[in-house]
Amino acid sequence: MCVLVSQMLVLLHHTHVDTRSQKPKKNIMRSDVLHECHRWVFVVKKGYQEREEAIQTSVITKLKGVTLTNSSETGLHLWSAEDYVIPPNGEQVFFIVTNYIETPNQRLGYCAESFKVPDGQCQSDYDCAEGEAVIAGHGEDHSTGVCLNSTGTCEINAWCPVEYSSRPTEPLLSEAENFTIYIKNFVRFPKFEFSKSNVLETSDDTYLKRCSYDRETHLYCPIFRVGDVVHWTGHDFQDMAVKGGSVGVLIEWNCDLDKDASECNPQYSFTRLDMNQNNSATSGYNFRYTRYYKDQNGETYRTLYKVYGIRFDIMINGQAGKFNIVPTIIAIGSGIALWGIGAFVCDMILLYMMNTSSYYREKKFEIINFKYDQQIVTMGPKC
Repeated sequence: MCVLVSQMLVLLHHTHVDTRSQKPKKNIMRSDVLHECHRWVFVVKKGYQEREEAIQTSVITKLKGVTLTNSSETGLHLWSAEDYVIPPNGEQVFFIVTNYIETPNQRLGYCAESFKVPDGQCQSDYDCAEGEAVIAGHGEDHSTGVCLNSTGTCEINAWCPVEYSSRPTEPLLSEAENFTIYIKNFVRFPKFEFSKSNVLETSDDTYLKRCSYDRETHLYCPIFRVGDVVHWTGHDFQDMAVKGGSVGVLIEWNCDLDKDASECNPQYSFTRLDMNQNNSATSGYNFRYTRYYKDQNGETYRTLYKVYGIRFDIMINGQAGKFNIVPTIIAIGSGIALWGIGAFVCDMILLYMMNTSSYYREKKFEIINFKYDQQIVTMGPKC
């Protein structure tokens, strides 16, 4: 309604009155206003269609790519999709490892707390009360009550050595930029019994092996290069890969089912979700996981990984519309009702808001002098 009123004001603002001919153009203005109203209802908003937004959708994802890393702790390591994709079963939300800090050969025992834990710092044994918990620490408690002068931290009972706390400066899996993501999306509008997929229907079995998504030439190729997806968000992959991030991939289906099914196409948009303009320190994405082993003596040890990477959220949105007689009749009835409303609104604007309102008021109303008319009646001829 606000849009319609604003359009009416624009039309009235550009309308002038020919005071010489003394023919107001109010009827023309009303026609223009109603034309704009009908154009908005039928052309822009498609008020003649029945609409459905309860979209049913399914997403399948797969990743491919292999890269080799070389760390001082474990040496050469070959990463395949089974290693760097979490979870590996192809869900709507998945995570790609781009960097990591590895702490190998951790065993249960006593060792020094990390100096980066404020509650674990000490100058004497008095600061390490036995049995007192270390806030945000790596161990169970200050079990020994001993302050280790060599590190300036309390001795704790934990998986030792504690996690390496160095921050990465370069992504170890820098080649992950060339990994590919396969995003298969099915959508269905149950009200209209219409369904479609974002994968090209072709008998060529090699198409998906050689194509890559392009908005102009390969709209129905669901193969995306990871580096391209990050680039489309306005960021650089190598920068994001150091500390990780979160990327949203939105697939929109806005379908006019009065047209051919080939006109219903997916529209992709990409955005970075973890950026905070007020505090960039909150950007990034990481978590920890462990792998447990047993040595020849049957004792358990583990390797701790703090992994950084890119989390991908595949989001589906859409709506469909198709001609239906009921909303058409309602829209036509509303348009007819606007004739009365339009006349009233136009009168109010012309009489009270226009620069030439006095002219319209003169033409709209007739002023009657009751005293003059009564005098004429009194002085009339007598029978």
